[in-house]
Amino acid sequence: MNVVHFVTMVLLSAAALMTALRLVRGPTEFDRILAVDVLSVLLVSGIAVVMAAGGGPAYATLTVVIALLGFVGSVTAARLAGKRHGAS
Repeated sequence: MNVVHFVTMVLLSAAALMTALRLVRGPTEFDRILAVDVLSVLLVSGIAVVMAAGGGPAYATLTVVIALLGFVGSVTAARLAGKRHGAS
């Protein structure tokens, strides 16, 4: 099972690097908002893999807090970007 966790963490890390690249290079602010949202999902996924590898729910509260902050941050940023472009 250690090989599965290792491969999963490598794939999540590669996805995080590509998402961070989109965050830096994104031509629009909507790309950057989406990249931050995806990064929060990848972070929660990585913590879940660590919890599965460790065999305990030690970081369950942390995953809930990060997921909620990612959601609230994305909604707030999307509303702000929508108001800047004239959407209601």
